[in-house]
Amino acid sequence: MPHTLRHLLDNNRRWAAATTARDPEFFRTLARLQAPDHLWIGCADSRVPANEIVGLAPGELFVHRNVANLVVHSDLNCLSVLQYAVEVLGVEHVIVCGHYGCGGVRAALRGDRHGLVDNWLRHIQDTARAHKAALDALPDDHAREDRLCELNVIEQVGNVCETTVVGDAWARGRTLAVHGWIYHLEDGLLHDLGLTVAGPGDVDAVARALAGR
Repeated sequence: MPHTLRHLLDNNRRWAAATTARDPEFFRTLARLQAPDHLWIGCADSRVPANEIVGLAPGELFVHRNVANLVVHSDLNCLSVLQYAVEVLGVEHVIVCGHYGCGGVRAALRGDRHGLVDNWLRHIQDTARAHKAALDALPDDHAREDRLCELNVIEQVGNVCETTVVGDAWARGRTLAVHGWIYHLEDGLLHDLGLTVAGPGDVDAVARALAGR
């Protein structure tokens, strides 16, 4: 007898019933319209539930997640999400959010082998090599891992800004800002890395952030 995941279906029914009890029009309203102001590009880690940690309801946050929150210029999945969010939904904020304790970052830093995903994590290893001197100067592996989590977010903010989607939006005069955040699993708090790029004139902020300035 195959496992039917009955407990998850039961959880869904309880959630839908409780949501409807609080707001009888919730699902009818949600089905008619999706109008988020924000696109979240985050890690696929199950401990980082995007909507919940920013206190937004379904329909208020457009979300793309992958291993280690990477924005790769050959990844048509991510780029399609970005284009749809910017050009169709009209979001005004793109949030790249990493998290401390990221298994992908840890594997990249240690050179652990996990199979196919190792090819994906090469992007983080490239970042680690580019900042080897700064990482080596840190006191221990924990500090190096945390810093690489931050550097990875900053790199991805730069990658978002370099896409044709964002460049074209800015050229059209669109209001669009790209932000770099990081989440702490141990206390549930988000931290702004102090990096917001709101137009071509702000792109130098990425290089300054990577240099720790």
